[in-house]
Amino acid sequence: MAETTLHRELGLNDSEYARIQSIMGREPTLTELGMFSVMWSEHCGYKYSRPILSLFRRYREAQEKGALENAGITPLDNQFGIVMKMESHNHPSAVEPYQGAATGVGGILRDIFTMGARPIANLNSLRFGPLDDAHNRYLFERVVAGIGDYGNCVGVPTVAGEIYFHRCYSGNPLVNAMAVGLVPLSHIASAKAEGIGNLVLYVGSSTGKDGIQGASFASVEIGPDSESKRPNVQMGDPFMEKLLIEATLEALATGAITGIQDMGAAGLTCSTCETAAKACTGMVIDIQKVPRREANMTPFEVMLSESQERMLCIVQKGEEDKVSRVFTKWGLQAAIIGKVTGDGFIRVMDGDQEAACIPARALTDQCPTYHLDAAQPAYLSELTSLDPLNYSEPDSYEDVLLRLLNQPSIADKSWVTQQYDSMVQTQSAYLPGADAAVLRIHGTKRGIALKVDGNARYCFLDPYVGAQVAVAEAARNVVCVGARPAAVTDCLNFANPEKTETFWQFQRAVEGIAAACDVLETPVISGNVSFYNETQEFGPIYPTPTIGMLGILDDIHNRCDARFCQEGNPILLLRSDSDPTGGLGGSEYLAVVHEIEAGRPPAIDLAAEKRLHQLLLTLIQQKLLVSAHDCSDGGLAVCLAEKAMLGRIGASILLRSIDFDNLPPSAIFFGETQSRIVVSVRSESYIKMLEQIADQYQVKAQWIGTVGGGRLRLSLDGKEIVNLPLETMERRWRTAIPNWMDGAETQSVLKAV
Repeated sequence: MAETTLHRELGLNDSEYARIQSIMGREPTLTELGMFSVMWSEHCGYKYSRPILSLFRRYREAQEKGALENAGITPLDNQFGIVMKMESHNHPSAVEPYQGAATGVGGILRDIFTMGARPIANLNSLRFGPLDDAHNRYLFERVVAGIGDYGNCVGVPTVAGEIYFHRCYSGNPLVNAMAVGLVPLSHIASAKAEGIGNLVLYVGSSTGKDGIQGASFASVEIGPDSESKRPNVQMGDPFMEKLLIEATLEALATGAITGIQDMGAAGLTCSTCETAAKACTGMVIDIQKVPRREANMTPFEVMLSESQERMLCIVQKGEEDKVSRVFTKWGLQAAIIGKVTGDGFIRVMDGDQEAACIPARALTDQCPTYHLDAAQPAYLSELTSLDPLNYSEPDSYEDVLLRLLNQPSIADKSWVTQQYDSMVQTQSAYLPGADAAVLRIHGTKRGIALKVDGNARYCFLDPYVGAQVAVAEAARNVVCVGARPAAVTDCLNFANPEKTETFWQFQRAVEGIAAACDVLETPVISGNVSFYNETQEFGPIYPTPTIGMLGILDDIHNRCDARFCQEGNPILLLRSDSDPTGGLGGSEYLAVVHEIEAGRPPAIDLAAEKRLHQLLLTLIQQKLLVSAHDCSDGGLAVCLAEKAMLGRIGASILLRSIDFDNLPPSAIFFGETQSRIVVSVRSESYIKMLEQIADQYQVKAQWIGTVGGGRLRLSLDGKEIVNLPLETMERRWRTAIPNWMDGAETQSVLKAV
């Protein structure tokens, strides 16, 4: 029997342990206690977040139907569906960045192809501490290497992402991995263990001791002893994953597999109990039949191991040889370890000895649910009362622009993207650098656009508004390439939810996402919650909800570029919103120039945002535009600089203060007011038509300048305040990250580690 105090070491509190005793009617065995500990962790059981996540309509409906699957799906057309999911691998990446990031990619890919979908794209959202710290540089380099090596080897392109740097992520980086797949709507695989007497087939890699209790590790704060948790980090094999993708899709095509699930968090425990609970069945397995790579593993270790590249298949009785031959052909193990039963219990046998016997739904449906207290953080009233317009104007706007372009969060990310293969599978229509990735769907004229987005500083100052902005900007990004926003997957990264201020941030952020998704008609179809992202040394991270947005192009030829392309093209600013502070609250400008993170983040009018999207899609479909790029971090000036640098062609901009509510130049050029897109138009003859169409959508289309030359010139009320050669801007923009990462100090740290 388990020791009565062991449950605390496994992450269960006393009341939870008493509940387990009541369910079991006895003391649990060690293996049973371990199974409860991982399935009742926040990471697997969502015991704190589940009540709040019900704000997402799709999630609530799936909960009610008991139909939550490995990933979410939305129709592309009448024939195909797009499957997508985003998950975190934050804690593993903090203690073992290379394998933590690599296995994050591997795990999210398995969520895709267990749905019967072929993975076609990877994305990621990454957060690190400042690069002036050697350990942060080490984490950054190894995480990027892990993502690149795994994705490149497995043959799935990494097509888009985002990277931010902030002191709150020191010691606790965020590594959010997203994957997307394509599936025929008639061939969607189920995650249910249906059919009493059907066989349970274990396929893929052998089971080892890596990753044991990984789900529990992800449900506590990172502390001084986290380095000792390296055994909780799984080890990945991308070549095995590639074989597993092909074998699984081929095996599913036989029609002999009735259910399938990845052995992700909680390994064999989650894959057995979740598939059985969804089908209202039971399962008996014999762990002595589980392929292992280490001798003398206990039932506890086998059931809780999170070794990678493993799947559990439910196979129709009598068809097991057909399915096994497919996996064997691909050089993979396929072992029958048990069968589906009708008694509702998960029975774990160790040969003739019973190691565990638990009602399947006790591990899933009976996970305790907590309604935590929430309280607004004390810091908010002081920080949000600050008026950013009270600060003095800078001496040089040119210097401000160059400083912003040199910030690693804004700077060119080629140092990262060059390590990723973005063109494998030959579906990518753009190299990294556009507002969103665009992928062709072979055999059709359709395409999809993909983007991940989130602004933690906004969420720190107002999690409700900040989360809405994250949804709106992600949608705006896919609209800028010509795609209709269709669906969202999210990854909700927060600190310790048992602290009232953190839980308030979480609740308000989810409320903001739900409200934005309802207005923009982009339902949340899948996602992940990552709590306990804080350290004793650096404290909690900023609330960081990350949005993965899917857009659909009915005709991929109607796509739009971000860069300036042609001399003489008129430049227009499309505006659907205004902000009394010019969008300076929570801005990059305020943080860099005045070293202040305060004020109210830019307001967002979701109805106006939606009209802006509809306008832009109309203009792109009518082929009136040459380029489109949204204004975000760094404001209008950074947006214009990026368009110029990407196109290697300059622009002359002429603005009037009266058109911007007589705001100061800092707000006009560097404010981050929402719902603004800079477009270039094919010729002046199209401007009148464009303005008329914009009026129909209640959007202001304002001429602001002309493409041309080799410099970026910004003038306000007839006075030129920026006149910079493209080479000067580009040198700052392109070298910011390499200058930090190519230094001798970084190399010495890597050698020491």
